[in-house]
Formats: sequence, structure tokens, C-alpha cells
Amino acid sequence: MTDPAVLERIATRRSELDGLEEQLAMHLEKAHAERDELAVAEKVPARLSEKVAAVQASTAPVSAQVGERGAPPVPHRAPGVDKGALPPAYLRILAVGQ
Repeated sequence: MTDPAVLERIATRRSELDGLEEQLAMHLEKAHAERDELAVAEKVPARLSEKVAAVQASTAPVSAQVGERGAPPVPHRAPGVDKGALPPAYLRILAVGQ
């Protein structure tokens, strides 16, 4: 014959474990959902980089022949770049024009 107190403790512990199992299942489901979102988020920068690279490749400066060396016909401009960033050959051309 089993003691009723023992059976009650077993039932209580089983109930606690059932509750814990539900919580863990919920946490696991949330973790899977977040991991899936992160997988998508990782793809976005890669796709943007590919698009930027494709645009840059299609708009790359055309090379011209200067003397015996290839050079871009006009130096690439970027915000905040002054004349000091130009190659010496371009600086000599600017000096002649002044």
C-alpha cells in the first residue's frame, strides 16, 4: 500500500515539471523564431553589398592612356577631398592653368 502523502508529492512534482516543460518549450520556440530572423538579417547586408559592388563595377572610372601608363581621365571625387589628394601629374596640370 502506497502512502497518500508520497502520491501527493509525486503528483505535485509532476505538475511542476509539466509547467517547466511548457516554459522551456515556449522559450525554445522563441529562440527558434529569433534565430530564423537573424538568418534573414544576415542575408540583407550580403545582398546589399552585392548590389553596391554591381553598381560600382558598372560605374567604374574608365581608364585612359597617359604617356605609357593607364590612368583615369578624371580623378575619382569624394566629399571632403581637396587638391592635395590628386596625383602629381594632375597637380602639374592645375599649376599650368593658374
